[in-house]
Amino acid sequence: MNPLMAARAYAAVQGGAATGETTPAAGPGFGEMLQNVMGDMTQTSKAAETQMTSAIQGQANMIDVVTAVSSAEASLETVMAVRDQVIAAYQEIMRMPI
Repeated sequence: MNPLMAARAYAAVQGGAATGETTPAAGPGFGEMLQNVMGDMTQTSKAAETQMTSAIQGQANMIDVVTAVSSAEASLETVMAVRDQVIAAYQEIMRMPI
């Protein structure tokens, strides 16, 4: 999930709350969102690898390589942050009394 997608999701939720809508928005579920995030991360990693290969062959600019690697790093950090939050939520649930 990139920052633009997050901003749009936030705006959609805020718009629904501001208008007094009580029906849930029809959107992707949590599992589908995770699949999308993982897919985006994989694509950005592959794009960074492609840019690095092109740079080694002398066919790409260094700024393009740095941009692609930075994008891949940001995607990976997002996935790791979501993973950490899911683990923390699971641990909290496991501590709840039955």
